[in-house]
Amino acid sequence: GGAAELVAASTIAMADSLGMPVSTTHVLSSGGAGTMGANDSGIQPETVRAIALAWVLTLPVTMALAGGLYWLATACTG
Repeated sequence: GGAAELVAASTIAMADSLGMPVSTTHVLSSGGAGTMGANDSGIQPETVRAIALAWVLTLPVTMALAGGLYWLATACTG
């Protein structure tokens, strides 16, 4: 756990210094999976599938939510 936190913090700090937007949740979950793989403690396929699904769905769901909220706000304000 500590190694995953350290890797996540380092990755986020490096991305911030380069001005790159990153998701802290994605970085931390990927760091956890990488740590499990490096320690040969086994990576559960269900966990990897959930992480990949979150990576794929984050952008479209966020876009749909933002669009829906914009539509609602314009409908309410005229």
